Amino acid sequence: MAIGKGSDFVIYDEEFNAGQFELLRRNTDVFNAASQGALALIRKDALGDYEKESFIQQLTGLITRRDLTSTTAATPVKLEMDEFISVKLARKILAEQTLDAWKKISKDEREMSFIIGEIVAKNKIADYLEAVITSAVTAIKVVTANVFDASGQETPTLTADHLANGMSRMGDQAGQIVAWVMHSKNYFNLVRQAISDKIFEEAGMVVYGSAPGSLGKPVVVIDSPSLLDTMGSGVTQTYSVLGLVSGAAIAQESEPGTMISELVTGGEQITARIHGEHSFNVGVKGFKWDTSGGGANPTAATLATGSNWDKVAADDKGTPGVLITVQ
Repeated sequence: MAIGKGSDFVIYDEEFNAGQFELLRRNTDVFNAASQGALALIRKDALGDYEKESFIQQLTGLITRRDLTSTTAATPVKLEMDEFISVKLARKILAEQTLDAWKKISKDEREMSFIIGEIVAKNKIADYLEAVITSAVTAIKVVTANVFDASGQETPTLTADHLANGMSRMGDQAGQIVAWVMHSKNYFNLVRQAISDKIFEEAGMVVYGSAPGSLGKPVVVIDSPSLLDTMGSGVTQTYSVLGLVSGAAIAQESEPGTMISELVTGGEQITARIHGEHSFNVGVKGFKWDTSGGGANPTAATLATGSNWDKVAADDKGTPGVLITVQ
């Protein structure tokens, strides 16, 4: 009796990849264009569990007054180096479904491969975003001077005034903030406040650009759990609003991905299995990942632990930006 084998059928890998690429290309705008490069998605291979980049630390007292009346020996400023470190996160993809289930909804293997490709692409982008936002929120909270808490003020929800106060934490580098990242609740609070206050009013009309009430900077609206502060029962929920500089947080596709599709036989029904692996690095401007404390391939909780992000930028203004806490 003949028994069907996986080689007798074809899972269309080309269609899987086409579906994945189409959605990845569309969604990278969330990282690159929409955020003015504050959240960046790049492709660069990196060996090992970390990527390290050395730099010369800021030199204090490099330029001093020269005494024209003296010939004594001068004391040189020594050069010291540190490094930025991003951490690699390893991921897997595993999905399986009976062929009969697809047939019942009039889908063949070709359509199945394309649909799964789209689903995988969307979930990969969501995973990248969650990792970089978690890292950015955690790192900025380490720099307390860059945090503005408005949650206890008379108006605890987000307003343009709170955005200005947050930007002021960057001092003369406030102009380096290129985009806001916030939860949809905060965004619509900001819109309602702008309408109420008639920001950008001209001849009795409220005129809005692409970013109403956001001080002229684009807003990335994403309902990320990392933008919600963990609160106890009965306690008012607070949110983190990020004002980010260019290159504040980076997701780096650092290894070639592997995706295998096969038909699995031998059971009561034939099933189609998709199995894949990929990795990406997460890095935050002005910080290095604590390789001893945080370790390799961190969990979400480890990534969200402040002590695992060590600030190496001498100036607080050389970090990802500012964080505003609101209700």
